[in-house]
Amino acid sequence: MNYVMRTECNKTKVVLSNKTLAGGLALLLLASQASAASYTFSTGVPDGKIATLSRPASPGKIQTETADDFIVVSNTTLISQATFTGLIPSGAPLSSALNVEIEIYHVFPNDSDTNRTLHVPTRANSPGDVEIDHATRDGLDGSLSFAATLVKASFTVSNSVVNGIHAATNQTTHGEGPVTGEEVLISVTFNPPISLPPGHYFFRPEVLLSSGDFLWLSAPKPTAPPLFVGDLQSWIRNDALAPDWLRIGADIVGAGAFNASFSLSGETDVDGDGVADSLDLCPGTPAGAIVDANGCSIDQIAPCGGPASGGTWKNHGQYVSAVAQAAEAFLEQGLISADQADEIVAQAAQSNCGGK
Repeated sequence: MNYVMRTECNKTKVVLSNKTLAGGLALLLLASQASAASYTFSTGVPDGKIATLSRPASPGKIQTETADDFIVVSNTTLISQATFTGLIPSGAPLSSALNVEIEIYHVFPNDSDTNRTLHVPTRANSPGDVEIDHATRDGLDGSLSFAATLVKASFTVSNSVVNGIHAATNQTTHGEGPVTGEEVLISVTFNPPISLPPGHYFFRPEVLLSSGDFLWLSAPKPTAPPLFVGDLQSWIRNDALAPDWLRIGADIVGAGAFNASFSLSGETDVDGDGVADSLDLCPGTPAGAIVDANGCSIDQIAPCGGPASGGTWKNHGQYVSAVAQAAEAFLEQGLISADQADEIVAQAAQSNCGGK
């Protein structure tokens, strides 16, 4: 890449500084920054009706998952934070929460094998068989951070589901009775945020405790009007039942339907480049383009038609120089490989951009 850069710069005696590129982007921002919109979703505070197990596998314990649904109404959205409320054993320190993992699911039949034999009464309106891989965030790999806050030292629910998760036709256990524990709020920050296009999804948190189990608390499920049009109910499964899911209300308790207590927040990302609109200096990025932290692709930093700040290129060499500097910056940031940078500059050199 350095050879191509030197050749083009020597040919025209024009070199653009990083300051020049930054100035152009600042002007681009003033001209066309996208209008940002916040995203929030909440099912509300716990209602004390039921608490259901949601934990990862650990020695002597199988994984058990609880999931509840939410919607993204319009535009691709970056979900940056979440909260959910549950019970930990009475007297347990907040530090007993060792890890949190979040998964997002499409609604069945998406991501599911519809040809196999079901072992539950129905899968209609359940989470899919498998999670959306790119949306998983885990404290163990640093893709999320979390904190636990004590809400109430003692909180009692009328019913619970911990072990009574069975395939049909033994699924209706009516629950395992009242449980008392510490009510804790788990606050989560995603890094990177979770990018989701408009749609209907299920949110599934898990908490690993050093001792005992985390039980996710239910929230009110209004019906007139509903929380949102198409609001479903919470579902549960363990590794023995997976990939199937059971309805906590209709299947296990035998009546009713529950929501789970959680909230989500974030911001729109209209062009879907992974940078929130309020931070995006280059809205309208083409799908699939590699962008920097400002949401700008190399083509947007150094457009063929002329500098981002306006006007036209003085000559072809000035354009190539701008592309080379942008490619070098992307390479230094680890956004592209050296081979990719070389190819980008070579293509710029072979183009007619900036030519008279």
